[in-house]
Amino acid sequence: MKEEKILLSHGSGGRLSHDLIKKLFLPNFVNDKLSKLDDGAILKTPGTKLAYSTDSYTVDPLFFPGGNIGLLAVYGTVNDLAMCGAKPLYLSCSLIIEEGFPLSDLEEIVLSMKKACSIARVDIVTGDTKVVNRGNADKIFINTSGIGVVKRGVNTSGSNAQVGDLIILNGPIGNHGIAILSAREGLNFETTIQSDLAPLNGLVNEILKYSSDIHVLRDPTRGGLATTLNEIAQSSRVEVEIEEEKIPLEEEVRAACELLGYDPLYLANEGKLVTFVSPHVAPILLEEMRKNEYGINSKIIGKVVKKSEGLVYLRTSIGGKRVVDMLTGEQLPRIC
Repeated sequence: MKEEKILLSHGSGGRLSHDLIKKLFLPNFVNDKLSKLDDGAILKTPGTKLAYSTDSYTVDPLFFPGGNIGLLAVYGTVNDLAMCGAKPLYLSCSLIIEEGFPLSDLEEIVLSMKKACSIARVDIVTGDTKVVNRGNADKIFINTSGIGVVKRGVNTSGSNAQVGDLIILNGPIGNHGIAILSAREGLNFETTIQSDLAPLNGLVNEILKYSSDIHVLRDPTRGGLATTLNEIAQSSRVEVEIEEEKIPLEEEVRAACELLGYDPLYLANEGKLVTFVSPHVAPILLEEMRKNEYGINSKIIGKVVKKSEGLVYLRTSIGGKRVVDMLTGEQLPRIC
């Protein structure tokens, strides 16, 4: 590894994150479950297939339009389990709290987690709390791990994309990234842009009930849609093509990106998923997704073109075509 020190970019979910994982963690922790680099691990036990996932949350600020770190911690792990094709069941919750943190803020975070668990129909069944000296952490960090059950016949993975698959996105991108940025920097837009933070396990359950011919499920969080599509293309060794005009984007987010110089393809999301499905089921599956509150604005945004070493192309609104790479550097740190 060329870098001698860890940079913020190593936590971005982009190119440096992947280099760190592939050059340091994978060689030392290598096994067939980890090597897939999916949102969680699939664990086969006698008579049952389980999904297990873990994530840590360091978002700044802790409270933002549309949510807070507590909601993020519950829904984030619930969604990672759902992307494994699992029904989430149980979570653990560990907190690292800085000395002097207001008890009223902690209570608000805990109550929001309680509400989120009720909505997502999961239970927090174990956990841990650590308090560190003032100045040795930034307010509060949360880790959640989760376990869920995968139904027989369900097999979703970033390595399962097939030539001819159509790509469905369940709604507008970039809201979470702009919501965090506006709260952090005190930016005032004409309308408040809220995070898209949401539990996606209900939507995924409906998708899987309709058809088992679903190859990939992923939520484009850190690194955004562009990075997620690159991860899938590289894992599946395919070439992906998406169309700019078909990617849903709210006008307020588009305007904010133009003003601030951000590319919405790389902004984080917390209530979005992309799914790669066979073309013969895609149109009807799209209709089913639009019946769910978190899939009303679902659109087919592209397709898998051919086998390759893993490339993503964007058909622009003016008729051009350009390569869409992984996020390079750190567009917006501590986004989740």
